[in-house]
Amino acid sequence: MDLINKFSDAFWSTHIWLPPNTTWADIAPGSRPDVVHADYRDLIWPIPLAAVVMLIRYTLERFWISPIGKSLGIRSSRPKKAANVPILETAYAKSSRLDHKWLAPLSKQTDMTERQIERWWRLRRAQDKPSTLVKFCENTWRCLYYLYSFIFGVIVLWDKPWFWDVKSCWYGYPHQSVTSDIWLYYMISMSFYWSLTATQFFDVKRKDFWQMFIHHMVTLLLMSLSWVCNLHRVGSLVLVVHDCADIFLEAAKLTKYANYQKLCDAIFAIFTVVWIVTRLGFYPRIIYSSSVEAPRILPMFPAYYIFNALLLMLLVLHVIWTYMILKIVVDSLQKGLMSGDIRSSDSEDLTDSSENVRVANGSTRSKSKSSAAAATGTAATPTVTQRKQHSNSSRSSSSNSNNHTATTATTPTTTTETTN
Repeated sequence: MDLINKFSDAFWSTHIWLPPNTTWADIAPGSRPDVVHADYRDLIWPIPLAAVVMLIRYTLERFWISPIGKSLGIRSSRPKKAANVPILETAYAKSSRLDHKWLAPLSKQTDMTERQIERWWRLRRAQDKPSTLVKFCENTWRCLYYLYSFIFGVIVLWDKPWFWDVKSCWYGYPHQSVTSDIWLYYMISMSFYWSLTATQFFDVKRKDFWQMFIHHMVTLLLMSLSWVCNLHRVGSLVLVVHDCADIFLEAAKLTKYANYQKLCDAIFAIFTVVWIVTRLGFYPRIIYSSSVEAPRILPMFPAYYIFNALLLMLLVLHVIWTYMILKIVVDSLQKGLMSGDIRSSDSEDLTDSSENVRVANGSTRSKSKSSAAAATGTAATPTVTQRKQHSNSSRSSSSNSNNHTATTATTPTTTTETTN
């Protein structure tokens, strides 16, 4: 126990976390009659509140969001299950991506054709995908929370001087009072991020899973340390800047799931502008203030470098996500619609590619025909009239060659499957 106390005293040294000539007793609750300092013991509240947030989410999704999604015609059922083939299940457990080098060995082990294995693999991947309704519910919940949080944050900060002048975050530090609305804003925000950290392992798994996990951890760490060190002013600014763009991101995704493509495109365009303005405009302004303006107002201390490092980690994540967003924008301009979700699941991203390569040789031939047709200006896929003529030709030649009939009969089927 003595070792733990010594470690705690060393870790929470005033020489690290507080400005010179300041002790923890100086910023303890009740230390000054004119200042209401933050109480570190309040950080326990977001954990039970996170359970309340999850309960509210479950209630809204079950009894309100899900019925609305169903009324919009959003699919709630999953594709049919793949047949239980233990050998294929073992291979699938190693990697959900089908390596075509496996086809020949698996075909020998299962007595299935390569095409049957590819079809089984597509069904198995689709089986792991959550239904569209599940994703719609998740994004609607996030959209509602971010909308509430941003509006509430603006209302709370509207009459605060640091909302209009970032330098006010440093005046009078560390003796800055915590008002009841700031306390509530902090506690609810932290409870939401705790709930996200817990539910992330059960929600739709997206391709930036670990980036988001790091984001949640860094956010919680920043908020906790800023609360302990009475840096709630700059913390509240970071919160309100982050919530703004997320509203439009979640709204764009839920309209995409509801098949309102034009509305989705419009919201995504707004999101892109808001994201760049807030995450690469306002947020770097906060970092500039903490890096350049704060040292002119306050004496520096080691914790300053810790906070700045965490803020810069968030900025790096913003830059990465901005790159991904701009890729979506470029792709949208080329295709005329928002073709993807920057946080979509791997299975979604691979749907089209798996469809295109499900028949190794057949797909190659189909792509070759399409390329040749594009070069010559002719259509690679037969028209309806051509198919009828081809069918009549096949019937007329059936008496001459049964093998030829079998070949021509399977050609439209192969073309259709490859196209679909």
